[in-house]
Amino acid sequence: MNNLRRLLKYIPLLSTVFAFGCQQSKHGNSNTEPGEPLFSNFTYVGKDKIYEQNPLQEGQFYSPILQGCYPDPSIARKGDDYYLVNSSFAMFPGVPIFHSNDLVNWKQIGHVLDRESQLKVQTAGISEGIYAPVIRYNPNNDTFYMITTQFAGGIGNMVVKTKDPKEGNWSDPIKLNFEGIDPSLFFDDNGKAYVVHNDAPDPGKELYTGHRVIKIWDYDVEKDQIIAGTDKIIVDGGVDISKKPIWIEAPHIYKRNNKYYLMCAEGGTADDHSEVIFVSDNPRGPYKPAAKNPILTQRHLDKSRLNPVEWAGHADIVEGPDGGLYAVFLAIRPNEKNRVNIGRETFMLPVDWSGEFPVFQGGLEAFKPTIPMPNGVTNKMNTSDYFPNGNFIFNEKFNDNAFDHRWVALRGPRESFSELTEKGLKIKPFEVSIKEKKPISALFHRQQHNSFSVEVEMDYTPTSDKDLAGISTLQSENFHYVFGVTKSGNDSYIVLARTEKGETKILASKKFDNNSPVKLNVNAAGDYYTFNFSQNGKEYENLGGTVSGDILSTNIAGGFTGALIGLYATKNNDINL
Repeated sequence: MNNLRRLLKYIPLLSTVFAFGCQQSKHGNSNTEPGEPLFSNFTYVGKDKIYEQNPLQEGQFYSPILQGCYPDPSIARKGDDYYLVNSSFAMFPGVPIFHSNDLVNWKQIGHVLDRESQLKVQTAGISEGIYAPVIRYNPNNDTFYMITTQFAGGIGNMVVKTKDPKEGNWSDPIKLNFEGIDPSLFFDDNGKAYVVHNDAPDPGKELYTGHRVIKIWDYDVEKDQIIAGTDKIIVDGGVDISKKPIWIEAPHIYKRNNKYYLMCAEGGTADDHSEVIFVSDNPRGPYKPAAKNPILTQRHLDKSRLNPVEWAGHADIVEGPDGGLYAVFLAIRPNEKNRVNIGRETFMLPVDWSGEFPVFQGGLEAFKPTIPMPNGVTNKMNTSDYFPNGNFIFNEKFNDNAFDHRWVALRGPRESFSELTEKGLKIKPFEVSIKEKKPISALFHRQQHNSFSVEVEMDYTPTSDKDLAGISTLQSENFHYVFGVTKSGNDSYIVLARTEKGETKILASKKFDNNSPVKLNVNAAGDYYTFNFSQNGKEYENLGGTVSGDILSTNIAGGFTGALIGLYATKNNDINL
């Protein structure tokens, strides 16, 4: 992850929202009020060729294990239970948490930060908020901790805790008294605890742009606070400061054979991302880098290789159910134009630590789409009980009693604007547009494939030109498409608009006879997106032709998120026909 200065550099570039609009029928049976859409029968279908060309064989599972915007993974184990968390930025609820008993089959059990008292992102840009959460289990007091940096609400570095992640009930944030980012906890066998994190060099000692350090503090478990005056720089710059390495960050300490190993990301979270390791006889150092670093990266490989995976780093290691070691880490799968619409995802590799330092199996080679499963494990990922991967179909009727954990809002609770009914999802629109840094009335699902289709049915009657509703796909506030239904004069229109760097341009519009619910459809084939609608549920009409997904890419829009596909409604529409 990057520090606050780096974030501020990217904020002007952050906004990508596909918004697909729909209209409610004047004669519909939704029981919604005019200006309030009812969404039903949402279907997401993944269509990536790599999965068609690489079907799973016996003893294999797919990596990434979590597709879409699930970056900065951290993993912890207690007994037979594994827990994994990811960055969530301005998404609400925040910090998705997954559970597994075997490292292969994962189920999302909720979010760590699910209350407004924990998550102060109401005015945050989409790539502000929660950075690089780390989950750790302390056997000395049988407690789980999640430590992170919250760039919002004046919080900064913070920790929350619980006795049982399955039950949730994580505490309110405890603000920690140090600067920097990417904090991680280490609990030693003797009961002592430490925090390590990325920070700036001491004042006046910054040697070059991107020069960072890793600091360590003693941590008081009783008071849940660092111990003042115990801070110490244990890595300056990176593996070899003479080569001016940048962005040493995401540190974790592991203890093995009575030695302490410090593993960090280095090179920034994009093209030069990597993972490096150091060793010491003491948790507080001094730390010596391994002779062969990095231990994980893809930066040296041919960029034109087939099915490239890039940006690999930000790793965490855990012992598997078969006694072997496994690492989770982030990486990206760019599309054919090297655009990063899916965002940074959670990958996994086995790790061999039979020597002094860990070796990521295949970590310096071109990644394959499959990896071997731990011994004795059965792959159940694409059954209804587990989080799917590969090419899959996600159907949502919105008639359950609670939201599927995959649905998130931005900057505020889902429940503040949406309601699950027997007939579908009812949204009560805010007087806020998707371009504003405020809670918006939109419910989002991550884009999880480079090629996919989405369809949803919507019943909606706009009452004025300030009303608009439809599907939305979001990269950030300033970069997005909106495909929705609005009103001009006495007539309803379906409209496709593109927003780039905050400037909105209408690509196409058509007068719309809203005498029945409408189906909205989005298809993506790599960089090529089409927006289509149907009023009879059979024949679809395209609006706006084929458009580029460029503005949905992280390396075009900036920031740290992947594209989100959402159901959006507003009473502050600024797409004026």
